[in-house]
Amino acid sequence: MRTSPGILRDKRPLPPRERGGPRRFAAGWVRGISRILNRMVPWITPHPSHAPHGPLPSPGAGEGVRGIALLLALLLATPAAAFTPQEPALLRDEVVYGLIPPVRQRMPEEPLIVDLEAKGRDLGRSGGWIRTFITQRRNSRIAVLYGYARLVGYNAKREIVPDILKDVTVHDGRDFTLTLRAGHRWSDGAPFTSDDIRYWWEDIANNPMLSPSGPPRFMLVDGKPPEVSFPDAVTARFRWEEPNPYFLPALAAARPPFIYRPAHYLKRFHARYTSEADLAPLIAKYKVRNWAALHNARDDMFRMENPDEPTLQPWMAISKGTGTHLLFQRNPYYHRFDARGMQLPYTDGLDVTVMAGGLIPAQVATGKADLQAEGLTFSQVPVLVAGEQAGDYRTLLWPEGKAAEIALYPNLNYNDPVWRAVLRDVRFRRALSMGIDRRIINRSLFFGLAEESGVDVLPRSPLYKPERTGVWTGYDPRQAAALLDEMGLKRPRGAAYRQLPDGRPLEVIVETAGEKPEVADALQIIAETWRDIGIRLLVRTVDRDVLRNRVYAGQTMMAVWGGWDNGVPTPDSSPEELAPMTQENFSWPKWGQYYQTSGSAGEPIDMPIPQELMELARRWRHTTDETERRALWSALLDIHADQLYAIGVVSKTPQPIAVSNRLRNVPDKGLWLWDPGAYLGVYRPDEFYFADARPADPEPAGSHRGGE
Repeated sequence: MRTSPGILRDKRPLPPRERGGPRRFAAGWVRGISRILNRMVPWITPHPSHAPHGPLPSPGAGEGVRGIALLLALLLATPAAAFTPQEPALLRDEVVYGLIPPVRQRMPEEPLIVDLEAKGRDLGRSGGWIRTFITQRRNSRIAVLYGYARLVGYNAKREIVPDILKDVTVHDGRDFTLTLRAGHRWSDGAPFTSDDIRYWWEDIANNPMLSPSGPPRFMLVDGKPPEVSFPDAVTARFRWEEPNPYFLPALAAARPPFIYRPAHYLKRFHARYTSEADLAPLIAKYKVRNWAALHNARDDMFRMENPDEPTLQPWMAISKGTGTHLLFQRNPYYHRFDARGMQLPYTDGLDVTVMAGGLIPAQVATGKADLQAEGLTFSQVPVLVAGEQAGDYRTLLWPEGKAAEIALYPNLNYNDPVWRAVLRDVRFRRALSMGIDRRIINRSLFFGLAEESGVDVLPRSPLYKPERTGVWTGYDPRQAAALLDEMGLKRPRGAAYRQLPDGRPLEVIVETAGEKPEVADALQIIAETWRDIGIRLLVRTVDRDVLRNRVYAGQTMMAVWGGWDNGVPTPDSSPEELAPMTQENFSWPKWGQYYQTSGSAGEPIDMPIPQELMELARRWRHTTDETERRALWSALLDIHADQLYAIGVVSKTPQPIAVSNRLRNVPDKGLWLWDPGAYLGVYRPDEFYFADARPADPEPAGSHRGGE
């Protein structure tokens, strides 16, 4: 059984600094770093398996993904004669006692059959629970990220293929026909049909109480929604007047829009289907204001906080557990099988504990996690490496796939009018960038293993251009000071810092979520080099949700975050991160709000170059020609390199992932990327298995789970 936090704390080995003093700690650090360097060699040079494999199937390129079923058959098909559906051991008793039907009755008529051997993986064993830690309760989304069941999803080559869907056909990039798997069921056994998509479209996306702004932006082309029809129980059709290149990538996203909902479950909370008299006691029970708030509270497909809501993910939330202990158990109706007929996922569940990030490395080092990335940073790798033998795990190092690991975002929509004018002056942004000594940061914090760069696509992207590297990112304090002088931001005689035009000291307040020690250390180094050019840097640490809300409201002057989520885009990837199309870009949150809400919130763009970015993104959306899309992407990237709307510091930093030696099918090499890919999700954790899995393990605290 899982021991109490107190026992874990008592048995945790002392940190190296406490065990042997500074000298022994330094020697251990050097040994650890030498081992890290050896591990880093395979991915410092791009591995062929991670090089670009051409563009994602594009809805706008002729027929787009027409014939995608054939591609799926080639990649995943297996001889039918070898397929015999097998019951996962955990579910056998439930079948015997009639609680659920046998696997042959639970599976779709045409399940997705995975040929693991063709993927270079082993056929696995059923059983065991993957132990992992999250730093916050709201990160229960881990089950949807690791599960990565999507209508269509990305494979390891970042190509979009059907997953939950049996097939997708696309005509002219604007006419999409989604075909479901006949016989597919929700985790509670109810049929999954096109009515679940109809419910989302008619009763959620187009209900003013649940969606006050109307359908989400990716469902609109030039402000117009699609024509939607449901010919039968397994078919849904979306037809736009013009191409919609955002539709399929949205469905495959790390955080998908879930254009399907369990209608049979949610209708009881919807005013269209349930009377006011029947809704009243439920509204009182859950202490919400009205039926819409009730519906929203019970509909949580992403974080899976409601264990009563059915899911299509490989693992479903179960009601056992506490506020700091979450359990996700295998979905009996999951649609994926291996070539022998064993229903996936191989593991019985996810055993998730909420713990402060600073305590996680010690738990990993003592063997308390089977698969862990959250809460681990590069600075902790020596501790992880030192604990490998005792903890019976290995430490993988995957390069970050973001456009930058650390980036500063001057808020062009900052509420202070004096500061807003300063931040909008490109000379100021260039001065800030040239006032950063990226070489010192790289060597001090990442031992020279990161890339010193601004915010740009990575060399693995087909859109990468070497000539963009180094534009306004070299350390040049003299030129930085000259630009500040040119702006009239003078330093009074004898003063350490410059002044704003209104006489206030030039103090840049950078807000951070404080979740990574490397970020805090980098800001300290930046503060020292900015001091040399007369700028004072002050750091404010706030919770990440508070930080986001402050940025969105224009209350944050500058935020530190990662670069664009997708650092390896293709010409067919959406460029929305590079234009003011979303409030999630901290450079222009209010412009993004204005676009996302069709003008009902935020502010209209009032600068010419950001308007040009919007026009380039609009032209990208309306063309299906790959050459033109490539040219538009290049123009967007060139503008960002010159204008520095986000100031990158380093990129391609290594992300440590601790993997139990008992857990198999976990790739040694990968790209740590939020979207596309959902971090580990694109590598299909439902195919991971324990080499020592027992025939049955009904509880997550089975005796085979070493380290407990």
